[in-house]
Amino acid sequence: MFSWPELGTRVTLRYRRPPGSVPPLTDAVGHLLAVDPVVRVRTKTGAVTEVLPDDVVALRVLTDAPVRTSEIRALERAAADASPGVERAWLEGWLLRAGEHVDFALPLDVSARASAMAAIADWYERRGMTARLAIPDRLLPLPPGLSAERTERVLVRDVSAPARHGTRWVGLPAAGDDPATYEAQLALAAARGATRAYLVVADDDTGMLRLADALGFRAHHSRRYFPARSPAWDTV
Repeated sequence: MFSWPELGTRVTLRYRRPPGSVPPLTDAVGHLLAVDPVVRVRTKTGAVTEVLPDDVVALRVLTDAPVRTSEIRALERAAADASPGVERAWLEGWLLRAGEHVDFALPLDVSARASAMAAIADWYERRGMTARLAIPDRLLPLPPGLSAERTERVLVRDVSAPARHGTRWVGLPAAGDDPATYEAQLALAAARGATRAYLVVADDDTGMLRLADALGFRAHHSRRYFPARSPAWDTV
């Protein structure tokens, strides 16, 4: 009898295959979805392996694979391209967009620096907008003591087998609390060639975070929002 870790933990299972199989044992690596009445593990392809508990012969808990900074940039670029807004411009490594739900600047290029804050603020204020920044994890040093206006978690999961020519992202819009709605969106995305999906959830939305976890989404990075007009940026 195993002492099972919490659901959602990344694990590797060794289990018995049907009698007569060669080899007699095989492995499944992924996130643990259930342990009763069957053990269910979602693998990196999005497929779910189901095993009877009595057939599991070994269990090992794994740490989540670390997310590289380049992967954060790539996902944020894909998300920005999917929502271009009504106007967009590049300024000293920052992507600036104007439009509903995208009126913030992102430090997407490695050249982005805090020294651009005044120019960013001017760009938005000329359009009658408040200048705000969305800073994903590790893409820009933050001034000490500057509090975020809000924080979002960017969650991801695989949709289908990896594509030969790179990742094809699809963003899922918030669509209530019915898991079937999201499963239908994921199935449609897979049929259209998407390989990975992302979902953006407010850091304090515990209900949506639980649902996303049950759907197989895992943390990729966080995104914090700040005002561009703050003397704190002069200290970076």
